[in-house]
Amino acid sequence: MKNSSSAKTHIVMLPFMARGHMIPFLALAKQIAERTHFTITIVSTPLNIQQLRSTASPSSTITFAELPFCSLDHGLPTNSENTDSLPSSHITTLFIASQTLEPSFHRLISDMFQQEGRTPLCIISDVFMSWAVNVARSFETPHFTFTTGGAFGTAAYFSILLNLPHRNTTSDEFSVPGFPETCRFHLSQLNPSLRAVDGTGLVVRLNQKQFSLFLGSNGMLCNTVEEIEPMGLDALRKNTGLPVWTIGPFLPLSLLNRSSSSSSSPLDESFSRSGKEPGIAVGNCFNWLDSHPPNSVLYISFGSQNTISSTQMMELAMGLELSGKPFIWVVRHPIGFDIKAEFRAEWLPEGFEERVRKRNQGMVVHRWAPQLEILSHGSTGAFLSHCGWNSVLESLSQGVPIIGWPIAAEQAYNSKMMEEEMGVCVVLTRGVESWVGREEVERVVKMVMSKEGKGEEMKRKAMQIAEKIRDSVREDGNQKGSSLKALDGFLETVVLSRESLTD
Repeated sequence: MKNSSSAKTHIVMLPFMARGHMIPFLALAKQIAERTHFTITIVSTPLNIQQLRSTASPSSTITFAELPFCSLDHGLPTNSENTDSLPSSHITTLFIASQTLEPSFHRLISDMFQQEGRTPLCIISDVFMSWAVNVARSFETPHFTFTTGGAFGTAAYFSILLNLPHRNTTSDEFSVPGFPETCRFHLSQLNPSLRAVDGTGLVVRLNQKQFSLFLGSNGMLCNTVEEIEPMGLDALRKNTGLPVWTIGPFLPLSLLNRSSSSSSSPLDESFSRSGKEPGIAVGNCFNWLDSHPPNSVLYISFGSQNTISSTQMMELAMGLELSGKPFIWVVRHPIGFDIKAEFRAEWLPEGFEERVRKRNQGMVVHRWAPQLEILSHGSTGAFLSHCGWNSVLESLSQGVPIIGWPIAAEQAYNSKMMEEEMGVCVVLTRGVESWVGREEVERVVKMVMSKEGKGEEMKRKAMQIAEKIRDSVREDGNQKGSSLKALDGFLETVVLSRESLTD
């Protein structure tokens, strides 16, 4: 692609206003920049662009453009431009506010046309910013949708929202259009707001509108690997009728290409990817991990915008202590508390942190941990996760099985797929309304981290998936993995799409 005659043309990228979406967009931009001479412009609101610039290495072909946005105008707290800075009660407000960016995005593309004498080669927008399809059409520019989630989760989320199949049955289980009849979904896998909808709610209607709009795209990019999600990809292609390029995972090659070792050296890439303030020095974290045997440590994190109730936090802490297994736990504020306030000791059992520290059983991190480094360390044996797709890929790329505690979005669908199709996950509980006691936490942790039985089987299957993920991004001479072939195929299609519009 480097010798393309369309060199120096523009690709414009529009991520949703969430860190878990912006980071994959930036990673995609870097990959395109490495394989072409195209100029890539990532577009977002001012504070998001500031964060993206701070995490991006200097590049002559990746630029950034700001869309004006004032959070106060939309009933959001001051300087709130992405989901990480907001409590869950404001996420919907931010999603609604993101729809108002369409006119300024249209002006931006118009200005590019005036300055460069031609429209962009294509526009790539987030699945939740599908109003960009309208902008692309108005300039006769090809449009492609990028889902930063996996195929199964995206297909299920899409089909359930558009069809609301759970409304057509009195059973707790139901089938979903596009999926085999044998793949039954359960009401408990739906977010409470979706479970209760009658099809007329504002959020559902907005999501339905966005999902309907992206059906007008020229194609879809998916942050997954062709070989690991056959059912999900089949459903996604059936439901959308679009070509789907599997171009993931967007993880550092240094992470994918190195073998696990109990004393691996830090990658120093988690913080640059996350832009977060670390709650622990990377070196200290590795020294602690080095003090434990291979596959013995449980890592616990619910991601950048998910959390659990204070009572569930207590039960989780007691269950971890009862299990006797070493753990690193990234603790966030419980539901209902200001995420920017100081952490309170009463959210954990009295003396908990001191007890597990003295026994060298546990490390509690109060802000942000180097997740990539922890998961790639040979001492890490399992991951108790919210099952957000970025975390799923990071874990499975290292052969680390998962204990699922899905909370929001498509996370329950991700955990369903990993449990039923991959065999690398056990779901502990779902959501924030369910209850799981310390005894069940202890039982599941011990089972998954066992070196025999279910735990051994999950580890073996996770290692097989890790090999498929690594194979997908290998490049040896003319031999390319499936994800690299897909990316090159997409770029060729972009050029051809543009040429067909200008003929």
